[in-house]
Amino acid sequence: MNRRRRVYEGKAKVLYEGPEPGTLIQHFKDDATAFNAKKHELIDGKGVLNNRISEVIFQRLNEIGVPTHFIKRINMREQLIREVEIIPLEVVVRNIAAGSIATRLGLEEGTMLPRSVIEFYYKDDKLNDPMVSEEHITAFGWAAPAEIEEIMSLALRINDFLIGLFLGIGIRLVDFKIEFGRIWENDTMRIVLADEISPDSCRLWDIESNEKLDKDRFRRDLGGLLEAYQEVAKRLGVLNESRPPKGAGPVLVASNGAGKAK
Repeated sequence: MNRRRRVYEGKAKVLYEGPEPGTLIQHFKDDATAFNAKKHELIDGKGVLNNRISEVIFQRLNEIGVPTHFIKRINMREQLIREVEIIPLEVVVRNIAAGSIATRLGLEEGTMLPRSVIEFYYKDDKLNDPMVSEEHITAFGWAAPAEIEEIMSLALRINDFLIGLFLGIGIRLVDFKIEFGRIWENDTMRIVLADEISPDSCRLWDIESNEKLDKDRFRRDLGGLLEAYQEVAKRLGVLNESRPPKGAGPVLVASNGAGKAK
């Protein structure tokens, strides 16, 4: 790993130069962070689970024609992805009031929103990722009006897919954060989904119990973060039913076309 050129390191992932031009290797770390890394902890096995969960979701999005940066999983912690020019926006889709929207608007957590709401946040940790409007986005040149329209269309399509996916395994999709990038194919520019979709970037509640199966377990000191992520992976079919020995880490089911566990 030390021989590879590191392109970028974030709070939960590292990007390395890929084997071919226009590709990158996305490595999932075990770091759990909240409040722009003011709260930080290492949780053994978290990166493996996020890699596998995100792999399953991105594969299925690719299959239904949603353009993504995902090519294939390389091993238990890494994916081969297409290099994209990241648009500096976090796109949040909300279906149920939770987190900041509940605080900002005085809503009781768990309240169904009248319709799915899309919010934009400018990606800048030093500024705590401030919420911005479409006017800010176009005025500062972060994205063109046509790109915003495409992003919103894709975000709602992804939301519809994820609601159905999680509903089928007994999970309610409360909200999620995604990122998009630009990719050029010959002289044509396309907007594609990038980053990841995992319990790190979604709020996921068990339909029957409302138990939180996402990073809020870490944010709110609820404990059991790894067990919650394992439960999501198990329901998605990538985690064996039999529990591994304590300290052994998650036992995951290999998918077609991916490397063996390392």
